[in-house]
Amino acid sequence: MSDTAPTPMSQALALAEDAAAHGEAPVGAVIMEGGRVLAAERNRMKALNDPTAHAEMLAIRTALATRGTGRLDGCDLYVTLEPCAMCAGAIAHTRLRRVYYAAEDTKAGAVDNGVRLFEQPSCHHHPEVIGGIGATRAEAMLKQFFLGLRPS
Repeated sequence: MSDTAPTPMSQALALAEDAAAHGEAPVGAVIMEGGRVLAAERNRMKALNDPTAHAEMLAIRTALATRGTGRLDGCDLYVTLEPCAMCAGAIAHTRLRRVYYAAEDTKAGAVDNGVRLFEQPSCHHHPEVIGGIGATRAEAMLKQFFLGLRPS
């Protein structure tokens, strides 16, 4: 047994695996404040019949409730897939300090791809963004999940 705690990204990747096991796109998100986990969520769009139930959105809502404020300044988000425009907007509005993501999303990503929301002059908050952490594992999960949805 290991006596080292899992990293926030490894927790997010485990949540992504759980999402896939429940028929959801494999995305997990963890929000940290210092060394404390404020929220750990996975995609639940199908389960909740809610297209806004992305892992990031659920984690943001949970972290805000845990913190008891409308802001997450000083907090960091770890997510297994580059955030979309909706999630990037929520990240900006809640003032997350830093975003770590695993896999790039060249189709729907809005951080380093697509609209690049944080680079827009109208975006009022620009978190630090670090991509590629755990990308190999996240990309493999996403590929396997979506291949499984296609009929042979």
